[in-house]
Amino acid sequence: MGVSMSAPEKGISVVTVDFPPVNALPVRGWFALAEAVRAAGRDPEVRCVVLAAEGRGFNAGVDIKEIQAAGQEALIGANQGCAEAFAAVYECETPVIAAVHGFCLGGGIGLVGNADAIVASDDASFGLPELDRGALGAATHLARLVPQHLMRALYYTSRTASAAELHAHGSVWRVVPRARLRAAALELAREIAAKDGRLLRMAKAAINGIDPVDVRRSYRFEQGFTFEANLSGLADRVRDTFGKEGA
Repeated sequence: MGVSMSAPEKGISVVTVDFPPVNALPVRGWFALAEAVRAAGRDPEVRCVVLAAEGRGFNAGVDIKEIQAAGQEALIGANQGCAEAFAAVYECETPVIAAVHGFCLGGGIGLVGNADAIVASDDASFGLPELDRGALGAATHLARLVPQHLMRALYYTSRTASAAELHAHGSVWRVVPRARLRAAALELAREIAAKDGRLLRMAKAAINGIDPVDVRRSYRFEQGFTFEANLSGLADRVRDTFGKEGA
């Protein structure tokens, strides 16, 4: 359980997240994920990083129960941890491929929205249920996956989009049966890792440099509204209904 790293092939590092039962990451999990991705990117032998997960789904966002138990300290920690993990993916010195299965929600959108490519299983779904959880954020990253008006509709309704729908919008590279997900992600990673390592790192820096949106600053702006909702008591009222029948 936790965050682990492996090197299945030369030039490829796989960072795997495993926090049962649903990969809702505690504060320490977000920081551990950020550290692992940054470490993989710093390794001069690594040319491509694959971000994957074990269990029922890729990522269910932050651990709501931890925030309910520890209050503002956990909320601040989760917001800082998410910001660091999202930035680690975006700023990783080598390309990052997200291998997504099952649900990809909340913080999961922050991870895949900052990845360089996404390979998904045919059972994958993507969404931001933030309004149902008394929070705001990661619209920055959802906007990198779908067109503007669809992003807004998904955000306001907390609905999800399927892997097939995102593939149609061009944000998912390939959709495969779940049993083929890891192999498909490694196939793309292998093709990328065959390039010159130094040139790949230059390419990543160049592409980030021409990005029209500063994703770290944009996300931190969003997080300010999460704190406002929390300080006003609104977040607690909404969050306390999360997962309860009839809410």
